[in-house]
Amino acid sequence: MIGFLRGQIADKGNGYVIVDVNGVGYLVNVPTNTRAYLCAEGEEVLLHTTMIVRDDEVSLFGFSGKGELDAFRKLIGISGVGPKAAVAILSAFTLEQLKQAIVFEDSKALQRANGIGKKTAERIVLELKDKFSAEGNVDPYAPAEGIDAAPVGGRTEAINALIALGYSRGEATSALAGIAEKDLTTEEYIKRALKNLF
Repeated sequence: MIGFLRGQIADKGNGYVIVDVNGVGYLVNVPTNTRAYLCAEGEEVLLHTTMIVRDDEVSLFGFSGKGELDAFRKLIGISGVGPKAAVAILSAFTLEQLKQAIVFEDSKALQRANGIGKKTAERIVLELKDKFSAEGNVDPYAPAEGIDAAPVGGRTEAINALIALGYSRGEATSALAGIAEKDLTTEEYIKRALKNLF
């Protein structure tokens, strides 16, 4: 098992990089928003890796942080989510955005990832919501940061809008917690939340 690779980017293609580690080139499948994929050739990178062994191939998957690697392992543990689908999800979202979508049960947002349909997205939410909530080290209501930092769903946008209006994060979170609907627009979430605040 290869736990991590440290080396220089020798080449890259659609969804993979080749890392030169002391003259040996490792082809590593990576999310397209990971640092290694965005680096220029010759730059040094560190990738946390896991190996997937199948009858006809051995594949290496790499991630910028241990959090992304852990999320990848959780995703491929779900029936119907293979390594390629998991990488597609981690390419479409930052880790924080992914956790927000799952904790908020925003399966519609997850369908933005290439190849992820409604049933698979709902299964991901069902199986990972409690796991991500139980970690306790992630604030699901925090604004997402990093690459493609647009909020993943109307609830997240609504929380940020309410904070901009002067409400505390706690007040905004409580106001939205009482809204059962999951597919409202940002404006609808804000209107209903404001009613709950008065």
